[in-house]
Amino acid sequence: MSATPSLSLTPTERRASFALAGLFAARMLGLFLLLPVFSVAALGIPGGDDPARVGLALGMYGLTQACMQIPFGLASDRWGRRPVVLAGLFLFVLGSVVCALSQDIFWITIGRAIQGSGAISAAVTAWLADATRPEVRTRAMAMVGASIGLSFGLALVLAPLIVGVGGLPGLFWSIALLGVVCLAVARFVVPVVPRPAKVEKLSKPMEVLTHIDLLRLNFGVFCLHLIQVAMFVVVPPLFIKLGGLSSAELWKVYLPVIFGSFIFMVPAIFIAEKHRAHRAMLRFAVLGLVLVCAFLPWASREFYWLAAGLTAFFVMFNVLEALQPSLVSRVAPPELKGLALGFYNTAQAAGLFLGGALGGTLVARGGSSAVFWAACALSALWLFVTWGLKPLTAKH
Repeated sequence: MSATPSLSLTPTERRASFALAGLFAARMLGLFLLLPVFSVAALGIPGGDDPARVGLALGMYGLTQACMQIPFGLASDRWGRRPVVLAGLFLFVLGSVVCALSQDIFWITIGRAIQGSGAISAAVTAWLADATRPEVRTRAMAMVGASIGLSFGLALVLAPLIVGVGGLPGLFWSIALLGVVCLAVARFVVPVVPRPAKVEKLSKPMEVLTHIDLLRLNFGVFCLHLIQVAMFVVVPPLFIKLGGLSSAELWKVYLPVIFGSFIFMVPAIFIAEKHRAHRAMLRFAVLGLVLVCAFLPWASREFYWLAAGLTAFFVMFNVLEALQPSLVSRVAPPELKGLALGFYNTAQAAGLFLGGALGGTLVARGGSSAVFWAACALSALWLFVTWGLKPLTAKH
């Protein structure tokens, strides 16, 4: 009887969860809007016909993100979540304005670097962890994960429409506007959350960097996002080939896949929280990822089987996206939660960067099956590493 109230979000937790998920969604929509159209829209500006320079402009955001996640996370531990998030969002808006006013690919690259320097993912995740109890934290993290997935699907639909009306500058002005919306949400909507209580013996930053369970979780998010990006090197061309679709029609596949994966993800999160089975659910989801990646070489021969395989992949992906940051926030020392999530998000950014490079290399040498089998092998290694994760206590 007593377990039911503890698994219900309080009004403050609900407000914080929805507000921070909305903030994440608006900011990620601003980033995702660029992905489906940038390489084509950039052809109309000086330097936009050079694939290397276009790739650098697109990837510069991830590079500065990786460099700034740890400093922003540590700063949020020291000066509070809200000031750091506001500062990061200001840089995001500033970078978007620089891109909107740019006349060539060089200045867009500079603007993208400024955008990425506002690396607030760790601070926002730590803010959400501060605002929620451990019993409901995974559900709150799942709201953020769901909002990111919905933003991705929405971006696939909106990006061609915005570019068609306002061109590339119009797209960047739209991204800047979304950044302003995020600033307003962070300043006025997210409730005030008390800072974690001071502890007598402060943990040292090196304890976070060398903590074995945090290293396991960092390795996990590195693997997850490396696999995700590598998969999207090969999956879109396969859908175009098997389904006779154009690139502008891929959203017709992605939206049902993403929505369907959320339907199956929600029960898994509730089971993990109700039975305090976060570690077991993490292992189960990684095992599921191994099986899905092993299924995809066969599924990639037929359109609907590929769609089913991609849906299963995103079920596991969304469960892991919710579980892992929740576990990091519970394993890390309370006074260094932001720093721990900074390391976590740096590992994520590294996986995103390497996923594209390795995925392209594998496709060139062994075709799409090489990517799927490599993802299967990496998932199996991740499962082995994750198996040593210690049982969690109820603290933090």
